[in-house]
Amino acid sequence: MSVLTLSGGVGGAKLALGLYRVLPPETLTVIANTGDDFEHLGLSISPDIDTLLYTLGGIDNLELGWGRRNETWTFMAALESLGGETWFKLGDGDLATHIERTRRLAAAESLTQITDDFRCRLGISARLLPMSDDQVRTRLRTEEGWLDFQDYFVRLHSEPVVREIVYAGASQARANPDFLAALLDDDLEAVVICPSNPFLSIDPILSLPGVRDALRASRAPVVAVSPIIGGKAVKGPTAKLMAELRLPVSAAAVARYYGDIIDVYIADAADGGEVAEIDVAVSFAPTLMQTVEDRETLATAVLAAADRGF
Repeated sequence: MSVLTLSGGVGGAKLALGLYRVLPPETLTVIANTGDDFEHLGLSISPDIDTLLYTLGGIDNLELGWGRRNETWTFMAALESLGGETWFKLGDGDLATHIERTRRLAAAESLTQITDDFRCRLGISARLLPMSDDQVRTRLRTEEGWLDFQDYFVRLHSEPVVREIVYAGASQARANPDFLAALLDDDLEAVVICPSNPFLSIDPILSLPGVRDALRASRAPVVAVSPIIGGKAVKGPTAKLMAELRLPVSAAAVARYYGDIIDVYIADAADGGEVAEIDVAVSFAPTLMQTVEDRETLATAVLAAADRGF
């Protein structure tokens, strides 16, 4: 049997790690959002892929919540002394990942091939697939004009008011064929949508042609985990975006946003009253993941709910 999960960066990686630890590792496939990818300082950077690589590989920076463990910053200090752009922090170890990825892309290797090689070299038994080898870029229409995702999220600290989100290139992109094949595999036991930002991390994946149809056609239950607890986002601009897009800031609103692609919804007990009326099976579990044990507990609850709810 196998489990497939859709994930963004930090929040999604926490649950992905929990699943990786409670499942036979080789049975897990993680689909990474690449709408956040961008070119910076001449380098091809894939932030969500790298967060998943570092987390599943056990080398994530626990203090910062992103990047590599035991990182050093000589490059950034030298760049700053030369007047270079330093708003996007690149640690010395992290820089090696981007340089090697850029080199291999220029040599006509696919992002899937490169990611798989990095995964193997970091000793990760789970499969890690980019959602597509084609370029998709998340862009936001704000009161300051159109912004690329990293400009909005990192350079401007998610401060501009957002009026619209688009996934440039998605309609022409091809979903990773291994992703679509996994969704239709008879041995697939569950599809898990991690508690990543629905608009910035999960929607870019769902926007690819054929993905929503494949999710509906899959024989496995699709389980989504709420990124909202008690009307607030655990991390990042999810709640802010929902308010700006005129959606209620609630766990129930996220479930309704996913619509008919999900079969089971996992919410925190703090949101028990408001999710009672949604049209899918609901299961409750502690969704705040502060420790490794929390991640394993939630992963176990997700798998149990998938087994019961379909």
